[in-house]
Amino acid sequence: MDISSLMCKSLQWPGSISTFYNNPFPRRPWLTDTGAAAAAIGSNGVKGIVAGGITGGIEICITYPTEYVKTQLQLDGKAGAGKEYTGIWDCVKKTVKGHGIFGLYRGLSVLIYGSIPKSAVRFGSFEVVKGVLADSDGKLTTQRSLLAGLCAGTSEAILVVTPMEAIKVKFINDQRSVNPKYRGFLNGVSMITKEYGFRGIYQGLTPTILKQGSNQAIRFCIMETLKDWYRGGDSNVQIPKYVIGTFGAVAGAASVFGNTPIDVVKTRMQGLEASKYKNSLDCMLQIWKNEGPTAFYKGTVPRLSRVCLDVAITFMIYDSFMDIFNRIWS
Repeated sequence: MDISSLMCKSLQWPGSISTFYNNPFPRRPWLTDTGAAAAAIGSNGVKGIVAGGITGGIEICITYPTEYVKTQLQLDGKAGAGKEYTGIWDCVKKTVKGHGIFGLYRGLSVLIYGSIPKSAVRFGSFEVVKGVLADSDGKLTTQRSLLAGLCAGTSEAILVVTPMEAIKVKFINDQRSVNPKYRGFLNGVSMITKEYGFRGIYQGLTPTILKQGSNQAIRFCIMETLKDWYRGGDSNVQIPKYVIGTFGAVAGAASVFGNTPIDVVKTRMQGLEASKYKNSLDCMLQIWKNEGPTAFYKGTVPRLSRVCLDVAITFMIYDSFMDIFNRIWS
């Protein structure tokens, strides 16, 4: 028997050393070469980007008022030192009285421009990393789902969230002043860039990475765990969208209690008075010293309601679009 015959037999023998080395993803035997593996993972990544972008645009239009109130409360000083609001409803009433019902949507344009790419990067990154880490049934262990979520959150923090949030907070902070100086999105971005430079757009990068990374690690881990539990080991089981929404609300609540202090520091570091803090650690120490530990949980209630609704809606919409794409997009 010549060498070529031996090679053919080796290639045809299931589980052979040759098969193992020809497939860089041995736990996914249907991906028999690097090109097929990359194509499959890349296809899911593109689906995630498109579905995520659509989801982000729809979701922010629904949940923005609670985001606006949360940010206003976090920017508010302590009692007797320029404190304007006594609580959530006082903030809502004063905003509506002074600016009408659409006052609760001031700054929305900033998030519209940012939410679509943010959600696209988040879900696209997650799908790509999940494709690499998943087992032969498409499942992730707890540790790997945490890692995939962490990668997704870190990606969105660096590429989209930090500049978007810095601009958003400055917009909302500007509206609190007696004479607002920003006239629309483009004018505001131009003035912020000119006044603060690249550094100003990336103020609060570290706490934003910590916030988004921990957020998505917690959320995706809980979502993947709950979905696996519901399916009972059968990946073909379809999960009703209302159940997906419930799982999303649970995941959102867990992430809120886990990182609200980081969110408060991030918001202060991205406000117009960020210059009074040397860095994120100094900001944290000053808040603790001047306002007490409870200041780290300012805006928790409006953030909790927003995030639970946000994450529930997000995963319901995202799963719906991914179901559609998986049927029509091979």
